[in-house]
This record gives sequence, structure tokens and C-alpha cells, in this order.
Amino acid sequence: MTPFVLARYLTWRFLLSCGAVAAALAAFVFIINLAELLNRSAGKDEMTFGIALAMSVFKLPLTLNKLLPFIVLFGAIWMFARLARFHELEAIRASGVSAWQFIAPPVAVAILAGVASTLAINPIAANAASQFEQLEARYLRGRVSILAALPTGVWLRQADEGGQAVIHALRVSSGDMTLEDVIVFIYQGSDRFERRLDARSAVLEAGRWRLSEVYESRPGEPAQFHQSYDLPTRLTADEVRDSFTSPDTIDFWDLPRFIATAEDAGFTAVRHRMHFYALIALPLALGAMVVIAAAFALRPMRLGGTGGLLAAAAGVGFVFYFFSDFTEALGLSGLVSPIIAAGAPTLTCLLFGVTALLYLEDG
Repeated sequence: MTPFVLARYLTWRFLLSCGAVAAALAAFVFIINLAELLNRSAGKDEMTFGIALAMSVFKLPLTLNKLLPFIVLFGAIWMFARLARFHELEAIRASGVSAWQFIAPPVAVAILAGVASTLAINPIAANAASQFEQLEARYLRGRVSILAALPTGVWLRQADEGGQAVIHALRVSSGDMTLEDVIVFIYQGSDRFERRLDARSAVLEAGRWRLSEVYESRPGEPAQFHQSYDLPTRLTADEVRDSFTSPDTIDFWDLPRFIATAEDAGFTAVRHRMHFYALIALPLALGAMVVIAAAFALRPMRLGGTGGLLAAAAGVGFVFYFFSDFTEALGLSGLVSPIIAAGAPTLTCLLFGVTALLYLEDG
């Protein structure tokens, strides 16, 4: 068996295994999402089955993208388990091929899949996630996003039964929700302009925006100055922060620009930075999953107990998931830098897999 033939065979087996795992997970996730959406839409007349079906389709790419490390891990475990079951691993090892040589093709495929996911699939998943959030806001939550951060500043929208107000600010202090260099356009109904407020700053308090040094302008009337002015609102600071664009809805190519824009406007973009670094680390994470699967697949050849050890490999995958959540919490709290929070789980899994493989292969 030449190295090329072996590499092609292992690559093909790995792709088939990962494809089968991905198909099974996609079907399962789609059904779960559809059932959840139908349950949430109970009593909402505008929410039809067709809309719920479309929302499930839009949510699926993002979910599968997040589950990609598990797909690769279980696909690799399945492949190595089948090779061990039919004694193909023994034949490969007997031909003089080391563990590092026979895991190289699936590792290379996993890394290439991670690169393709980050550069090509992520933009598709982000666009689909954006469509899902728009439909969710319209049909389930009953309100659209109220906040937009643009290079020209921050835009906020608040509405009530009598009309709406559109607020623009050059900078924001997201900690105490203070806006600087504020312009407020107030409308009666949906589109009839009533007046404009120009203020030095605005602070969000309970039930109101407290504006300072305000010039109030109405059509056909001279501007009036107010040292302070209260603009009623139903918004809370948490609602404003929660309406900030989710990192899942921004594709890899646009994330750096969005992060710079958000930070220039005064918002913290730690979540978006961590998401960006996690996408960069994804190819390495997928390669680490294959190394871990191989380390657990080699051991049964010598000591037996394939089922239990492969289950332990699956447990490592779940540890990776919970460890990722833990480091993400540390990153959001500011205890560690975003790049460490995003990269630590991948490096930990890679070191664990390489160490186990070195021990099993070289003693």
C-alpha cells in the first residue's frame, strides 16, 4: 500500500464518517428547533408553520457551525472505531506506518475544513442567523433591534403609542449608558416630524433620558434652550445592551470593521473579539479533535475495551465545550484577554491529544 493510496483511503473514510454524523445532527437539530419555535409561537396568529419552517432553516447553518468540533470528533471516532473493528489499523501498523503518518490525512482534512468554515461557510451562516433574528424579533419578540452602531455614531430608536424618537450620539459610555453629542428626532405617529433636540449629553435613568444643555427646535419656531430636559422612555440599559448586534450575525470578514466601529462609539466588543479569535482558532481545534480521537482509538488495539475508551473520547469533547464556556466567562469578565479566552480550549485539547498519542506510540 503506497502512502498516496493509504492517504486517499483514510481521507475518504473520514469524509464519509463526518458526513454521516453531520447529516444525523442536522436532522436532529432541525426537528428540535422546529418544535421549539412552534411551541414559542403558540397563541401568535401571525406566526405560521411556514415561517417557523423558514426560521428553522435559517438557524441550522449557525448551529452546525458551532457543532463542527463535535462533528469532527465523533466522525473521527467512528472512522477509527471501524478501522479497529475490522483490524485495518493493525494491518496499517504492521506495514510500518506510524500513528503520526496515518492520522496526518484526516488531520489535514479537518484543518482544511476549518479554514473553509471560517472563510466561506461562516458568512453564509452569519447571514442566515441575521435573517433568523429578524424573523424572531418580528414574530416572537414583537420588536426589532433598537440599536445600531455605525461609523457615523450610534443610532437608537424608541417607540410608543403616540409616536417614536430616533436618537443619534457620537459616543456612548455603555457602563452607565451615557450618550455624548446627542441629537433626538421626535415624530408623531410613524413619520410626521414634530421637533428636534440637540444636547451635550443624555443619561438613561428609570423611565427617562436626562438630557443636559438642550436646544429644542420646532418647525417655524426659534430654538429654545433648556439646561436639562427629560425625554420619557420605556427602555432600560439591559434592553439597549441586549439589542447590540450579536457576533453570530456578523461574518468573519466584517468582524474587524464592526469591532473597530463599536469601540470607537464607546461600546465594549469583547464578545465580538472572542468570536473573531475563536473563528481563527477553529481549524486548529478541528485538527485537535482528530488527534484526540486517534489517541483513544490506538489504546483498544493493545489493551481492549474499545467502547468504553471511545465513550471517554466523547467525554473529552464535552469537556472541551464546557471549558470553552468557562474561558468565555473569564474573557467577558475581563479576567483574561479575549485571545487567551478564545484560544485556551483549543490549545488544551491539542496538547492533551498530542501527549496521549506520544505516550501510546512511543511509551
